[in-house]
Amino acid sequence: MTNKEIKALISLLDDPEIAPQIQDKIQNLGESIIPFLEESWEETLDGQQQQRLEDLIHHLQFEGLQQRLRVWREAGATDLLEGMWLLNTYQYPDADYQALNRAIEQLRFETWAALRPEMHPSDQVQTLNYVMFRQHKFAANTQHFHSPANSMLQRVIETKRGNPLTLCVIYLLVAQRLHLPVFGVNLPNLFVLTFRPELPGAEPFYVNCYNRGLVLSRTDIEHYVSQLNITSNPIFFEPCSNLDIVRRALRNLQMSFERLQEPVKAVEVAVLLSILE
Repeated sequence: MTNKEIKALISLLDDPEIAPQIQDKIQNLGESIIPFLEESWEETLDGQQQQRLEDLIHHLQFEGLQQRLRVWREAGATDLLEGMWLLNTYQYPDADYQALNRAIEQLRFETWAALRPEMHPSDQVQTLNYVMFRQHKFAANTQHFHSPANSMLQRVIETKRGNPLTLCVIYLLVAQRLHLPVFGVNLPNLFVLTFRPELPGAEPFYVNCYNRGLVLSRTDIEHYVSQLNITSNPIFFEPCSNLDIVRRALRNLQMSFERLQEPVKAVEVAVLLSILE
């Protein structure tokens, strides 16, 4: 369709008798029509028409996000940053993947500059902790723990405040780019990282990013689990996958919307989660 034909089609949304059929046609055109819908929104002062256009734009964006999430999973879910960026686009459709990538790369460069050859694993972690929590002042968002913004990597990088998972994701992405043996661990009620030293006889240890990189032993993790009065499980101590991490981020987001009594958004996030189950 030409630009003129697209604009003419959108103008027909004003007619309540044929609006449903027009909406179906617009939806079949896909995300490429969104700029035209946004332009029409700016040009009208009719509140109902603006709402119809907003609903159409959201529907198209949500359909596109579902498709991209399927592609990410089918490709092996190898890029954790991409998975978290896709989640981010649910709330911020214009979120820039490259901007997130540059922010992680800046943290990597600053940490790399501070690392020294043959550093002990504990010193490597302390260096990462210094850059993340002292220089850049990333910290726990204790005041608004259940805010949806805590699950949005873009917002966490901007505000320096996040939940256990997103703080760990940023730390993990930096560590991976430095080729450090750091992985996510799916603990109940808390997400942490594990450092698996490649030194003979060295024991794995754990890093709690929600507590400014506090280093924990396996015994500490066992004690934490026992306090929850639940049966211990090997997954509480072993690395999890990128898919596990993005699933957990989506569950966190779903819970945030439920607590905010936004059932429509909670249901949509559940749809996204089902794609990864």
